[in-house]
Amino acid sequence: MKKHAILFLCVCTYMVTFAKGGRHHSGKAAAAYHHWYDDSTMLVHGGPMLLPYNRYIDPVGKMVRFGNPDKENHALDCALIPDTKFLAVEERYGVAIINTITGQVVREWEYGAHKVFKEMRSTYSGIKAIKMNGEDHIFWSAASADTKRSLVLDAIWTGVGFDIVDTFAFEAFQPAPLALPNEIVPHYESGEYYLYVVLNGNNQLVKIRISDKQIIWTMMLGKAPYGIAIAGNKAYISNWAGPYPIDVNREMAGIPYGKAYIDHRTGAVQMGTVSVVDLREGRMLPDIAVGLHPSAVAVSPDAGLVCVVNGNSDYVSMIDTKTDRVVQTISVKLNQSENGYSGDEPNALAFAPDGKTLYVSNGMDNAVAVIDMSYRDNPQIAGFLPTGAYPAGLAVDSSNIYVCNLEGEGARVSNKGTYNSHRELATISVIPLAEIRDLPALTKRVEDANLQFRVKLSQVLPRSNVKPQPVPDRIGEPSTIKHIIYIIKENRTYDQVLGDMKEGDGMSSLCIFGDSVTVNEHKLAREFGLLDNYYASGKSSAEGHQWADAGMVSDYVEKSVRAWFRSYPHVQNDAMVYNKEGFIWNNALDHGKTVRIYGEACEPQWEGGHNWKDVYKLYQNKKPFVFKNQTTLSRVEPILSQEYPCGDVIEIPDQMRADAFIKDLKQMESVPGDIWPQLMVLALPNDHTAGTSQSHPTPAAMVADNDLALGRIVDAVSHSRFWDSTAIFVTEDDSQDGWDHISAYRTTGFVISPYSRLARTIHTDYNQTCMLRTIEQILGLPPMNVIDATALPMFDCFSDVKDNTPYFFVTNKVPLDEMNKAEGYLHGEELNYARLSNSDVYAHIDGGDDDNMNKILWHYARGRKHYPRSMTLPQRQRDDD
Repeated sequence: MKKHAILFLCVCTYMVTFAKGGRHHSGKAAAAYHHWYDDSTMLVHGGPMLLPYNRYIDPVGKMVRFGNPDKENHALDCALIPDTKFLAVEERYGVAIINTITGQVVREWEYGAHKVFKEMRSTYSGIKAIKMNGEDHIFWSAASADTKRSLVLDAIWTGVGFDIVDTFAFEAFQPAPLALPNEIVPHYESGEYYLYVVLNGNNQLVKIRISDKQIIWTMMLGKAPYGIAIAGNKAYISNWAGPYPIDVNREMAGIPYGKAYIDHRTGAVQMGTVSVVDLREGRMLPDIAVGLHPSAVAVSPDAGLVCVVNGNSDYVSMIDTKTDRVVQTISVKLNQSENGYSGDEPNALAFAPDGKTLYVSNGMDNAVAVIDMSYRDNPQIAGFLPTGAYPAGLAVDSSNIYVCNLEGEGARVSNKGTYNSHRELATISVIPLAEIRDLPALTKRVEDANLQFRVKLSQVLPRSNVKPQPVPDRIGEPSTIKHIIYIIKENRTYDQVLGDMKEGDGMSSLCIFGDSVTVNEHKLAREFGLLDNYYASGKSSAEGHQWADAGMVSDYVEKSVRAWFRSYPHVQNDAMVYNKEGFIWNNALDHGKTVRIYGEACEPQWEGGHNWKDVYKLYQNKKPFVFKNQTTLSRVEPILSQEYPCGDVIEIPDQMRADAFIKDLKQMESVPGDIWPQLMVLALPNDHTAGTSQSHPTPAAMVADNDLALGRIVDAVSHSRFWDSTAIFVTEDDSQDGWDHISAYRTTGFVISPYSRLARTIHTDYNQTCMLRTIEQILGLPPMNVIDATALPMFDCFSDVKDNTPYFFVTNKVPLDEMNKAEGYLHGEELNYARLSNSDVYAHIDGGDDDNMNKILWHYARGRKHYPRSMTLPQRQRDDD
């Protein structure tokens, strides 16, 4: 009770301060307020755990932890094995069996331990358990993006042993490169067992006789089918991307595996559908329109109702199986007010055995919504249950609710106090039904953990006749800042870059790009402010660019983590990736702001086989390098710079990007008036490095290139006439390629402005969504979703005192053309790492295996000094405090 009382005190104190018109980071209010937000090291020890996106996890029930601690584990889905005490859990790297009585993991089966399955990964969901011919069979789907294999696996669980007894293979159907089986239903019909398999890549439903593997029929569905449930003689299949597009007059976007109808405003998929198949006649019935990103499908125990959860619409569609019409649509938002933001992301559901309760996993709320189904024609939200991070798969029996927490507790596996973003255990919440009798108290616990009071603060109306401030107290009040430059870099932790700064909480032994390499970042931190408690919200660039651009990730991204079967969407080229409200640039455009994008959300095209040396030679000789930036987002195209090279190209020095931006700045500065965009988004990627590839500069040289480009951009802006009305925000997209002693998510961030010359360390807990929220606060934009609506604006990075002193960049100490050694001069580990770096998969930003990149960079900087490999948690299975 104590921790919840503290939160209540914080909320009340903050609300009183805000109502009086005071700044919430001043006076006595700050003590209580900051106690709740900033006293966090992202660790597991005691009390609620802070996630790097304004959420605490404070789960009810018992947390079961498992998985190889050297990997990033994710529990995807689960199924109770009938008439036993066991739960089968589909994990990204295999299957775990949990004893539901003891809560212990009794068996872990991994793909990697079997040569024939080594490259496989579990797909999005859909594990099923059935008693067949007197034996307990477990079916689930797996695929490999590398080998293009797609399988359904059949295993027998004996109570002590787990044996694969059969596999069902599926070939890709063009244009899909991968058949990609997902949810499955084993079904007994007319004396035979059949398997219904949803092929997410092929857009098909396949019926197979299990005994001889004969395909009975194949049915074409909508785009990217996902879930399936059988009610009577009909199958209901959800289509992530809606119907097959046939109306060429409607806007469509290319997504991997084909096209889908899209929303012009955001570029996201525009509709979702449910396909209905008559199983007796083997024919399609009319589609049913539902919400956006329909995922899991569940049938009521009496087979009268099919429920579909819509991840991008935050509601459940309830279909009458007699009429095949949607008869109820029930919102599962945590905030049920009419003006609530989107982003709760319901993604899985399960009926209680008696059919009187429907449970729905709300991913972004870290909660399960409880729907009272006692009155079928009037279902009601009864409350919410707190879970681990991003609840996904659900199972319910007469005693417990079992929840697959896809993000578990976050990346918290430690090796003697060091962390990496790809070290994470899988978790299952086991929630006894007896513990949820006080549902109002548990609902309040969920609301507190989701900082719902901040949502209300984001909606407070602006006051009139308020003096402009750098960051206004309320959205819509005037700011002294008119122009925002938002710079997104690539894949560094705080300790890697600034761990040598004694002014902050750093570990110098982890600092491999310190003050001799990142001379400008060190100077900027000292002159403006050192953020030593700033976090990336995701763990890879496919996640990171969604967090950085949109302030959240969609359910599609969460379901794809560590597998990335359909796409790796770090350059925004997949319509299924985007959330309902889109990105910071369309938020600005929707509210009449001018926007310019430099290198973000695009891909490059050029003629000829130019490598880094060729391009750098052109740069040195002041000769043009001809290229074209391409985007799949129609709304981005007119605001995308064609002079600034795309951020997904490792062959182009960041100096060329700095040159292009500075040229643009000077051209606009020469025009009378102020036509400079109000929001500029820049990709500045080369601190990612190319490892020790012989065709690229050394890691230190590439980081120095990135650092110099940043310094030159800040220098140019600070010497321009726009300086006194500009703020520059700098973030890494993620922190995956490195180690940190505070958190796997901690990274470098900078706030640079005449109002930010603080010359001090800022310990306030901020993250990427806070940076976006601050940009919105300054430009007078409403939050895009429920995540940035709860973000803390970065008030502590600004002062009311303006200091227009310009910044002077520092010349690099490492030569920018310091090349890695050729393979012929190397041997041993150096040669091995050079060969890894030289492979084609590292030819672009975020290509290749990130763990290998970590080892390459560590060996480059530290040689044979102990690599901080993760071992195990002190206690694999422990009870919560």
